[in-house]
Amino acid sequence: MTNSWVNQAIEKIEADFQRSADTHLIKLETPNLEGIDIYLKDESTHPTGSLKHRLARSLFLYALCNGWIKQGTTVIESSSGSTAVSEAYFARLLGLPFIAVMPSTTAKKKIQQIEFYGGQCHFVDHSSKIYAESERLATQLNGHYMDQFTYAERATDWRGNNNIANSIFNQMEKEQYPIPTWIVMSAGTGGTSATIGRYIRYQQLNSQLCVVDPENSVFFDYYNSGNSKVTCTAGSKIEGIGRPRAEPSFIPGVVDQMRKIPDAASIATINWLETIIGRKTGPSTGTNLYGVLQLASEMVANGQSGSIVTLLCDSGERYLDTYYNAQWIADNIGDLTPYANALQQFSVTNKLDFPSE
Repeated sequence: MTNSWVNQAIEKIEADFQRSADTHLIKLETPNLEGIDIYLKDESTHPTGSLKHRLARSLFLYALCNGWIKQGTTVIESSSGSTAVSEAYFARLLGLPFIAVMPSTTAKKKIQQIEFYGGQCHFVDHSSKIYAESERLATQLNGHYMDQFTYAERATDWRGNNNIANSIFNQMEKEQYPIPTWIVMSAGTGGTSATIGRYIRYQQLNSQLCVVDPENSVFFDYYNSGNSKVTCTAGSKIEGIGRPRAEPSFIPGVVDQMRKIPDAASIATINWLETIIGRKTGPSTGTNLYGVLQLASEMVANGQSGSIVTLLCDSGERYLDTYYNAQWIADNIGDLTPYANALQQFSVTNKLDFPSE
């Protein structure tokens, strides 16, 4: 009977996947930038609106195949929002209870979406407390703690099977520079960067992976020091990425370069991007794209040509009360003007002067 339910659950997830088209790869029309093509893989078009739809699907399949989730199992996850939205969707698909353990500062729109899919939200006052609280709830309810921060890097088949890296390179085949010089990714769990980095090596591709990290996150320090015990007391203000500890799913060995991106630069960049594509995007997209523009500026200075690919992780409609709210920005991020000016100058000169330096 248990195997019959698990078989049906996997069939439902696979059928849902068959109904979903791949996400678009958008070529960014950057003014005056010649010889370098920039692309955004638009993960906001998934049914649950973000990159984390892929991860949630993989985590559910992984847990089902491992025998961790059975009929009636309560699923618990630590999440600042997008993963929980996607997991709530799959939990509803399978008829399972779902609880998201998240910081109380999580965007209201994400909370509403989790509840829309039938999930519950359980709040803690600091992002560092989500792990222990998730474990406690799983024990109390005899449920399963999904633990994206541990299992993200192993739940996805990084060799191919239409993973995100496989999709990027397939979609780039007819472009002027089909093998990207750089792929740029920010890290929340580290699972996507692990998938991309491993795929590049496995397929013997001449691309490099740059991981960008926001302020109040330890991935950059871990990468440079090798100290996996490094922590920070403040939580990341760029929702969905950055962590106060080095997560098990972050694999530094697959990363070719890391950059620390100021939070004000991330938010200034989503405003700049809106003027080009006419759409609002989430803050992690700004972190990604600012890193892309730094690399493009350096390639121009070095006389290089090529392509750079990054991810549009989710829509900005989820963040209207925060990252698109001037008062919230003033209170939590600070003055965007130096970075806004730098981005305007980049549009003219293809040189990005870094105000933080």
